[in-house]
Amino acid sequence: MAYRWKTSVGIWAFGISPTRFMPGGYHPEMSPLDTVERLKIAVDGLGPLMNGYEFHYGTEIHEQNLANIQQVLSKDHSVATVCYGLVPNPRYQLGSLINPDAAKRREAVEHMKRAIDLAAQVGARFIYWPGNEGYNYPFQRDYAATYGWFYEGIQETVEHANARNVVYLLEHKNSEPAMQILMRNVSSAMYICKKIAEMGTDTRNLKINMDWQHLIMNGEPLAEYAALLARENLLGHQHGNSGWGSFDDDNMVGATHFLQTVELAKVLQQVNYGANGEWLGLDLFPYTEDPVAAVRRSVLHWEFISDIAAKISDDDLQAARGRADAVGAYAAVFKAMGLDEAYERRIVERYTQR
Repeated sequence: MAYRWKTSVGIWAFGISPTRFMPGGYHPEMSPLDTVERLKIAVDGLGPLMNGYEFHYGTEIHEQNLANIQQVLSKDHSVATVCYGLVPNPRYQLGSLINPDAAKRREAVEHMKRAIDLAAQVGARFIYWPGNEGYNYPFQRDYAATYGWFYEGIQETVEHANARNVVYLLEHKNSEPAMQILMRNVSSAMYICKKIAEMGTDTRNLKINMDWQHLIMNGEPLAEYAALLARENLLGHQHGNSGWGSFDDDNMVGATHFLQTVELAKVLQQVNYGANGEWLGLDLFPYTEDPVAAVRRSVLHWEFISDIAAKISDDDLQAARGRADAVGAYAAVFKAMGLDEAYERRIVERYTQR
């Protein structure tokens, strides 16, 4: 089936799961374990359900522990992505690429270059989620200067990724930890891709990572933006999860926004997502759940949702879309979930026999 893709999960799902009110985490048993030990728990527990794992550079993966990570992954798994790792570093509390201190901006660029080098070494992609690139108060920033530093830092690191043949993925989010993150929606991420190209940089390797809960927090429809990004050749990665919509819950896939996730699966199938090596990654934060069980359940949910999407008649759906016919579209969708003509007749009979 053409719609099958490689799966990955962020190793941070197997951490202590801290919050502001539980700084020691809901999983204190993970506290004494390093990345390699947590990875072994994940690999042993998930087995073939995962093709790869994702790591933040400098904290979860670095040059010193890479050999041990690769030993645990062995031949059956790989490093899927190397992610920007300066968000939790207090040295960069005022940003990294946008830090008012030029020396710290230079440090951040060099840090990102080393992360890209490591990604190149292991055949992974690089994710830049600028969670600390923003501000908390009005009047705090010189916006024009700040955006200038932001663009320049991204441009330099994209060009480094080009030289290493590494796919560079932008991931937006509206807030946390910075209350106003500069790249806060899909449109701003797309704009940055266009801006970097306008600045003279080859952006063929510059794509966007869709973190589903980040879109949900903004009220951004998952399927619509997947289709738009695919149309613009910017659809580079997925971080699957779900949530209530007001915070970055990173709950299990399909726990909420179920039909939006079905529609997303249908779009990913229609654009043949995965054909160019794209991954279906999971970004989960199982606060009180067993992490292996939560990740496993997310994979099962996603496969079930994908199978539903594959059963939706392309002809019926396209005919309904051609008329902008919501009733017809839902008939096609619910038929794939079992609400066929025979089931409809049984429902009508319930009402006639009351």
